[in-house]
Amino acid sequence: MPIPTEPIGSIPRPLPLIEAWAAHDGDDPLLEPLYAEAVRDTIARFEATGSPVITDGEQRKYHNFWTYCVHGLPNAGAEGFRIPFSAGHTRRMPRLTSGPFRYRRSADAYLEAALRLARVPVKQAVISASALSLLYPDEEIPGYPREQFIDDLLREHETEVRNCLRRGAHKVQIDFTEGRLAVKLDPGGALLRSFIRLNNLALARFSAADRQRIGVHTCPGSDRDSTHSADVDYAELLPSLFQLEAGSFYVALASERDPERVLAIIREHVRPGQRVFVGVVDPTDPRIETPQQVCERVLLAARYLSPDQLGTTDDCGFAPFCDDISTTRDAAFAKIGARVAGTVLAARELGLD
Repeated sequence: MPIPTEPIGSIPRPLPLIEAWAAHDGDDPLLEPLYAEAVRDTIARFEATGSPVITDGEQRKYHNFWTYCVHGLPNAGAEGFRIPFSAGHTRRMPRLTSGPFRYRRSADAYLEAALRLARVPVKQAVISASALSLLYPDEEIPGYPREQFIDDLLREHETEVRNCLRRGAHKVQIDFTEGRLAVKLDPGGALLRSFIRLNNLALARFSAADRQRIGVHTCPGSDRDSTHSADVDYAELLPSLFQLEAGSFYVALASERDPERVLAIIREHVRPGQRVFVGVVDPTDPRIETPQQVCERVLLAARYLSPDQLGTTDDCGFAPFCDDISTTRDAAFAKIGARVAGTVLAARELGLD
């Protein structure tokens, strides 16, 4: 049985689309031809890498992977939760100002469009309930208590995930990039524990069979070749991460200074029935990995994880924020091609092909 390999999600958008956003809102119908061409080209180039599973590159996710579903909410302000990156810039979430909470758009619509074009399985990334919980301000919203917000949030999240599964997603990947960030913001761990509880409340709404098609992605963030929480020890996150009731985990590893230590922690805490897709290419590193480098990273991981619990992936998406041009489309697909080829080499060396 070959080693499964999957992407995370985003691919840098074509420059004409990025330039058009400077003059138009992301929902402007005039942008539809640019979106359609970006998705078509992304899927064609993804399939050309030989990747057995692809995404639409999140070409339609405006403004980013975190707030695509709530961008433009009429009951939200601009000055919400801040995400500081090591390059010196920050990103901000909206701040909810009144209830009720509803998504403006859902990722299953992106999936449906991609499935019409793709010839191989397509996975779909969605944002976690815990990330969106940060929309609610510290002070209670008059007439809309936090408990009601959480009920609404869980319903919206469940609907999005369920619709993606129903439409035929190979996997639904929950982006939980705020895991290490939670430890950075609250070293005592209370914030992380609350995130794990909330995400498990969401996962509990699905059957065991459905949860085998649901995965969780964690990384230290990626934007403009920088991170928001790479300085946080994985040992503070991973034991809690594998308490999530999901079937797959996509763990950034290629960028780690001591991957063997991280793999040892993973081996200690991963549970039966869970598969760990380890990152074998680093989107924040401009150097293109070779298939042999990827192969060596896979073989290292295979010393700690059995074949039935091992897969490969990218450390993160290549442009989680839609205006990020720090990585070119050519570089992103070259790295994906190296991941695919290197995983095949490793499977051959392990006698799994």
